Amino acid sequence: MTNTESMGQRWTRNMNRISARTARAARGATTFVSQPEPRTIGSFAKGRQLVAGNFLFAGYLAESPGAMIWDLPAPDSAYVSTIHGFTWLDDLAAVGDLAAREQAQDFTFEWIARYGTGKGPGWTPDLTGRRLIRWINHAILLLNGRSSEESAAYFRSLSRQTNFLGKRWKAASPGLPRFEALTGLIYAGLALSGMDGTVGAAARALAKECSREIDASGGLLTRNPEDLLEVFMLLNWAADALSDAGRMPAREHLDAIARIAPVMRALRHADGGLARFHGGGRGMEGRLEQGLATSGIKPLPPEDIAMGYVRLAQARTTVIVDAAAPPLGPASAHAHASTLAFELTSGRRPMIVNCGSGATFGKSWRRAGRATASHSTLGIGGVSSSRLSVPTLNDSDQPEYLLEVPTEVTVAPHISDDRVGFQLGHNGYEATHGLAHVRRLELGRDGRVLEGEDALTAIGQDGERRFDLAFHKSNGRGIPFASRFHLHPDVDAHLDMGGSAVSLVLKSGEIWVFRYSGSARLSLEPSVYLERTRLSPRATRQIVLTATALDYATRLGWTFSKAQDTPSFVRDFSVEEPMVAH
Repeated sequence: MTNTESMGQRWTRNMNRISARTARAARGATTFVSQPEPRTIGSFAKGRQLVAGNFLFAGYLAESPGAMIWDLPAPDSAYVSTIHGFTWLDDLAAVGDLAAREQAQDFTFEWIARYGTGKGPGWTPDLTGRRLIRWINHAILLLNGRSSEESAAYFRSLSRQTNFLGKRWKAASPGLPRFEALTGLIYAGLALSGMDGTVGAAARALAKECSREIDASGGLLTRNPEDLLEVFMLLNWAADALSDAGRMPAREHLDAIARIAPVMRALRHADGGLARFHGGGRGMEGRLEQGLATSGIKPLPPEDIAMGYVRLAQARTTVIVDAAAPPLGPASAHAHASTLAFELTSGRRPMIVNCGSGATFGKSWRRAGRATASHSTLGIGGVSSSRLSVPTLNDSDQPEYLLEVPTEVTVAPHISDDRVGFQLGHNGYEATHGLAHVRRLELGRDGRVLEGEDALTAIGQDGERRFDLAFHKSNGRGIPFASRFHLHPDVDAHLDMGGSAVSLVLKSGEIWVFRYSGSARLSLEPSVYLERTRLSPRATRQIVLTATALDYATRLGWTFSKAQDTPSFVRDFSVEEPMVAH
């Protein structure tokens, strides 16, 4: 135990350890009820990296050909969770050749030898559920050519993990971790001989979690799009497994899938990637399409707000906007101060983005990525629209929650013959500066022009009084603010027209031009693109409009428009991504 570990954490860890050790006495399975079929999709490129000895997990790289994964030094808890969750097994299965099979088997049977009796850090409910799903999915890969003694050890370990989950799934945190634990328990109970006694209770518990954690509109409290995708996939896998075994999934379970599907469509950009908000990434390539196909649900995107986001989509251009306050309390452990930020994708190419989650690059990057300045929205000085708590314990693993968030966020649609859009607003700066941020976004019907306006307004006498106080503290210099538009690293940006515009060239060959109106200074400044699948932040740039609020109302107008000689449709081809982590 570390000196910063709470009593609750210590109790949970000890109970997990005790349950893992005692689970080995339970009656075990000896075979599968039916032939398992892989349901999880892996990355061929990542699998080849592993076979070559390039172990890239949670942002850390170890180049150790021939090394045993369990001998590598573990830099942090995220790294430990990644390797003990066995999601990398999907990638080795995607390669599927002799070398990949031997590596998958060596790593798995060594885990059984070292940790299979309940030792080590992998015995938490969510990691165990995640691991069980992969071991069962890839049973043929793992057992091919192995001896009967090794096969027996494999089934003993599966049984022990299943019994552990039956005792400890309630200890998993609500949300994605608990969905992982229960899905793994259902998966194992249906697949393993003599273990089906766990299925009924687990299926009923999963149905309750669906009602409790998936709201009426199909969203999660964390508002993390990638978390929602993972939950969507887990619910699909559990429903398929139950149906294949002749058991009807609970109505709450199926209803949750039906509610989530349209939300996932609304959070998908034109290139198939997810909007990156509140700690979520773009999602594994192909996973969203697989989930939507598996669900069998083909709804149109919702017309109103989806999990707090609104979407504009015309031709091959998508704009996704954070149109709600961030969560509070434990649900905000990874949430960002991103209210009214947007992302824009043109065809297959992301153009305007948010910096993303810096969680894998250390505490400083994690905090920086959550700030308003790391999002494509307006920020006042160095103040974010939502404020982080200060942890009481000096421990990088301690969560930092959002304590102050906007109490009012407004969304009003605007539709005309040639444009679709929204006018949005939030009061996140009223307490500090007496100002509300109002943002208007309108996308042309042809997808070639996004017109926007950012306004700071003091509303009512109380707002004006707070603004006057902030103005006085500035010694009459006014309230500095900036509208930021972070660019994807693949965008080539140049100041143009004597510094009054920015030309943006996409890899597809499309050219967009940024222009503005109002009293502001335009600049191109350094930025970063944070991806947990990379070793370090990727350098990129941001368009920054800097101005000063001198009165109760200040406005800046701006547009992103395709250059006249850029066709509406261009031939575009994807390219192989460079080395990425798990």
